Amino acid sequence: MSNWFKISHISAGFIAVLVGYTSSVAIVFQAAHAAGATPAELDSWLWALGVGMAVTCIGLSLYYRSPVLTAWSTPGAALLATSLTGLSMSEAIGAFLFCSLLITVCGITGWFQKIMHYIPKAIASAMLAGILIRFGMNLFTAMQTQLVLVGLMFLTFLLARQWLPRYTVPLALAVGIVWAAVQNLLQLDALIWAPATPVFMMPSFSVSTLIGVGIPLFIVTMTSQNVPGLAVLRANGYQVPASPLISWTGITGLLLAPFGGFSFNLAAITAAICMSKDADPNPEKRYLASIWAGLFYLATGIFGATVVGLFTAFPPELVAAIAGLALLGTIGNSLAGALDEASGREAALITFVTTASGLTLMGIGSAFWGLVFGTVAHVISQSIRIRLR
Repeated sequence: MSNWFKISHISAGFIAVLVGYTSSVAIVFQAAHAAGATPAELDSWLWALGVGMAVTCIGLSLYYRSPVLTAWSTPGAALLATSLTGLSMSEAIGAFLFCSLLITVCGITGWFQKIMHYIPKAIASAMLAGILIRFGMNLFTAMQTQLVLVGLMFLTFLLARQWLPRYTVPLALAVGIVWAAVQNLLQLDALIWAPATPVFMMPSFSVSTLIGVGIPLFIVTMTSQNVPGLAVLRANGYQVPASPLISWTGITGLLLAPFGGFSFNLAAITAAICMSKDADPNPEKRYLASIWAGLFYLATGIFGATVVGLFTAFPPELVAAIAGLALLGTIGNSLAGALDEASGREAALITFVTTASGLTLMGIGSAFWGLVFGTVAHVISQSIRIRLR
């Protein structure tokens, strides 16, 4: 029983959840607000996400005796923050259900690897970079109104990257909070200690929303979360079968989407914390760190209203800055992956520019059109190259 309360397991699980929340919960808020969420609905989103991640983390880790860490899709949240504007909450919920259904089908049928094979890595990376670029730019536009606040966070980020890379985002957030407190920028009257209450939100379905939001959310979740998440497991020697993991995250989404659980997937960066030697020198015991992470997820889900109140208390520049800083690495990696090979660079660039443009055609958002235009350019380029050989 003492193994269950080992300090290294508890600390690894706590840090994984802390990094996950501080690096991206602000983006989830932006996504919910884009859909016109009321305070009660926003609480429900946090409740559903916390409970869903807790159940999948604890259940899958116990069953497979492996450190399986799940998360919400941060790039997916970023996509929603830009794609849900002008849509109703019911349409958003319909897109969440559609995405989770596609994930479930992919897991059950084993289509996961097959479908991913037909989407060039460079195109998927470019689409992701196009989705996230606005958040990176918001980091610097926030300096126009709060130069010292955002500047201190940016400087902390740069210094922490050199000496404490694991704690870069939490440290930047801590510095931002301290300065905001000193300058009386915190709205602490919004902070309440109360459990969240789930709110059922009836879905509605429209073809344009399913294509413009549901499909890009599915692609982003699979390519930027499940693929690297599975790769991290494999790299650390855990040969957990892929299909059941994908299936259960999809099923969890189907059950919790009506309450705001927009997507569930394998974690990658935070999962690596629970798979490190710091969690436990014995690889066979590291799954206990993921179980603790699940327990911390559960606590954040139950007290979702408190989490919402905490981040509502922050000035908007702080929220924009922490979201931008958290996504800088992902933006850089996505651009590097998109432009790595000269032969596919033009198609990737078309995908990136189209996605970043905010283009809307026939009611369908830019992420989908970026994928379409980039894939068409890729196919034409490859066909001409083959004929000229």
